[in-house]
Amino acid sequence: MLSRDSSPRRRRWWKMGLEACELPPPQSMSPENAVPRILVITPVRDERAHLAATIESMTAQTLRPTAWMIVDDGSTDGTGELIDRAAEEHSWIRGLRRPDRGRRKVGGGVIEAFDDGLARFDLDDFDYVCKLDGDLRFGERYFEALMEKFAADPRLGTASGKCWDKTASGWTLLRTSDEFSLGAAKCYRVECFRAIGGFVAEVMWDGIDCHRCSMLGWKARSFHDEDLRLYELRPMGASHRSVFHGRWRWGWGLHFIGTHPLYAVAIACYRTFERPFALGGMCILGGYLWAALRRVPRYPDPAFRRHLRRWQLARLRLS
Repeated sequence: MLSRDSSPRRRRWWKMGLEACELPPPQSMSPENAVPRILVITPVRDERAHLAATIESMTAQTLRPTAWMIVDDGSTDGTGELIDRAAEEHSWIRGLRRPDRGRRKVGGGVIEAFDDGLARFDLDDFDYVCKLDGDLRFGERYFEALMEKFAADPRLGTASGKCWDKTASGWTLLRTSDEFSLGAAKCYRVECFRAIGGFVAEVMWDGIDCHRCSMLGWKARSFHDEDLRLYELRPMGASHRSVFHGRWRWGWGLHFIGTHPLYAVAIACYRTFERPFALGGMCILGGYLWAALRRVPRYPDPAFRRHLRRWQLARLRLS
């Protein structure tokens, strides 16, 4: 079980390196647990405008999660009251309120809230654990279709659908690699989640985890299936300040995790063709260069950074 006192263990694997680690074959669910036991944790902060749509999507699922914990991370817009009403109406929904720290904590804040919710459960009671954002809408077969993907591949450690963003011309698919589960809706096989040590409370946590999966021989995937569409009610890559700040933060995070400079340039060029056109890519590259010039400390796992750069250079050669 991951709990509040798991942080020392998590700090230790930063220094261990995992290049030579091997996992035993994944364990299948026992017959009595043939229906997947799914735990969903949703950290939110000032999401009243969007959370109602997420609650509506969750309560309509053909395969309902076993438990859903919505963690209010210090909201001041009435989000907590919305959570309370949902918990009163549905016994499998629970709410948790955290005190307002007075500011947003980029990267680490959402994972601290997630871990706080997770600590209220025993992972031995579940087969899958999901981190789900509170500003999404999705179809009624989302979790059923996702469980079908896990059942078809025993080495699939984490998975999600694909995100769609609303534009002036309608809903547009957000271009993301198939080799990552999306941070907005990560679902993990509990065995894999434990193996990687949970999420890291840092910027780019949602890329670090997928690379750690591959280091350990697990697969991370996002799927294009229609049943797995996730509709973002707020622009992906935007921060609470602006899209431009979100892109700058993205570039800063690329430096933090140890991204190769050539790969950072490639990402910036690739994203220039997305809204905000040209400026978004420039902000990504600007954030990366600013962090490099300021010698911002990097993610403290040399083995991880070596693995990341090998993967990135291999992708550049393929492209």
